[in-house]
Amino acid sequence: MTDYIYRQLTPEERAEIVCQRRAKGNPIHAPPHPFRQAGYYAITAANFDHSPIMALAQRCTDFEAMLLEVLSGIDANVVGWVILPNHYHLLVGLQLLDDFSTAIQRLHGRTSHDWNLEDGLTGKRRVWYKFYDRQIRNQRHYYKALNYIHYNPVKHNYVHDPYEWPWTSLHNYFEDKGREWLRLQWHEFPPDNEMSEEFQE
Repeated sequence: MTDYIYRQLTPEERAEIVCQRRAKGNPIHAPPHPFRQAGYYAITAANFDHSPIMALAQRCTDFEAMLLEVLSGIDANVVGWVILPNHYHLLVGLQLLDDFSTAIQRLHGRTSHDWNLEDGLTGKRRVWYKFYDRQIRNQRHYYKALNYIHYNPVKHNYVHDPYEWPWTSLHNYFEDKGREWLRLQWHEFPPDNEMSEEFQE
């Protein structure tokens, strides 16, 4: 559950969530990261309150480039991504989730500083919330996550066709494997409501 959703709950609902987190041994007010070993992870990070801080096209372009550069610096195998005005999703192979966490915290800190300075909101706006992750279980889970990422701009009504969205790995797959391969993966591994829950949307 995102912090944004949590703050929309009644006091009773919040108390119940906190009790559930305590019972599971999870952090009370932060996303749990139960798996930290090598593997593939589906990751979501959102702007605080889901504010469209990355609504400017140039900001999306710049953030996409910075994100991929940061991940290349920790030898992450980035197999899927999408950048939206208020959040982003990744499908990434990692040796250690802790390395990813450190790199993303630095990137979020840098962009928070720069964007707040650009927008005249230094000290007045929180830009990022913590990231969420799910370790990929098998091949089916992998492709459902990849398809969910590529379809996300349509899900959020930014475009009618996922190929229309510029800031996504979909175009790399189109160039490397072709539309027919993508269509086959979509039909065999369509995303569903379960994926929405896993990506915390």
